[in-house]
Amino acid sequence: MTTTAASRRIRVLIVDDSAIVRQLLTEICASDPELEVVGTAVDPIIARDKIKLLSPDVLTLDVEMPRMNGVEFLEKLMRLRPMPVLMISTLTRAGADITLRALELGAIDFVAKPLKDLATALPALREEIVTKIKAAARAHIRLTGPRRAPPPPALAAARSGCSAELIAIGASTGGVETITELLSTFPETIPAVVIVQHMPEAFVPRFAARLRASLPFAVDEAAEGQRLTPGRVLIAPGNQHLLVVRAKGGGLETRLSDGPPVSGHRPSVDVLFRSVAEARPKAVGLLLTGMGRDGAEGLLRMKEAGAVTIAQDEQTSTVFGMPRAAQELNAARLVLPLPRITAAIFNEPGSPGSKSGG
Repeated sequence: MTTTAASRRIRVLIVDDSAIVRQLLTEICASDPELEVVGTAVDPIIARDKIKLLSPDVLTLDVEMPRMNGVEFLEKLMRLRPMPVLMISTLTRAGADITLRALELGAIDFVAKPLKDLATALPALREEIVTKIKAAARAHIRLTGPRRAPPPPALAAARSGCSAELIAIGASTGGVETITELLSTFPETIPAVVIVQHMPEAFVPRFAARLRASLPFAVDEAAEGQRLTPGRVLIAPGNQHLLVVRAKGGGLETRLSDGPPVSGHRPSVDVLFRSVAEARPKAVGLLLTGMGRDGAEGLLRMKEAGAVTIAQDEQTSTVFGMPRAAQELNAARLVLPLPRITAAIFNEPGSPGSKSGG
């Protein structure tokens, strides 16, 4: 490898108290010519000094470590020296809660660490780990800070003029923080909302619970045959496709499917968006931050079916892959920064989702 090529390699610092995990992650990174492990650390205190010394491009960070846990360290890091961080977490309930908190604090993404047989199971995740490190290196770091508070009740009532029956949302990398921020700006009176966020099965109930605790409307993991009603948000289970169909008695309801992955994912945003296009409610489709192309073709189907379609812009996306793919297909009627999406849906004069809009 030439000096020029080597200079373009992504410099990775691995922080984990397990010697086996440090070794395996080092070997996985070494197997890709675009990655270079510049150091390892057994805890955040050592990591702090190595960050100053080595200036890595990406940090892989364990959740549970001695002297300071990963989330405490992440909170300090994002305040003092923001940088791309990939969390390495477990698929336990406690691990899910901590990881979701890390994503809210600004971690780019996470890899679910196997609970058993690390020597075999972790290398099996090589492609996911390498892909996510590369995505983290290219990601936009969004500085943490106080979220915009929901509008007061009187204003919320005045802004609830969205005429859509349904808002369908798709997201991947960076989506946990983005969806949380977006929903926090919605008024109390909302149409039915359905969401596909790429995440493991064990994480979805915890994500729904965290949203439910901070929002003025119901948030649940989707189940088979649920009616879609105003004031309720349903999130696709972690290993099933979520579809929207016309109910026999009228209205809309959910269907779950164990079908094969679509666009590399189950649940797939494309599957959700296509089903909305086929059901043809008055709908809004939102494609937010994420790697890959999932949702772009489905958003085009929604647009062709008459829906208002919106893609998040590059500047506010953590990873612009999915919204970019939608732009390339001309699937989005609007490409907007995150802070302007709510205004485009709810009762702004001339906005596409308002009673006075087109």
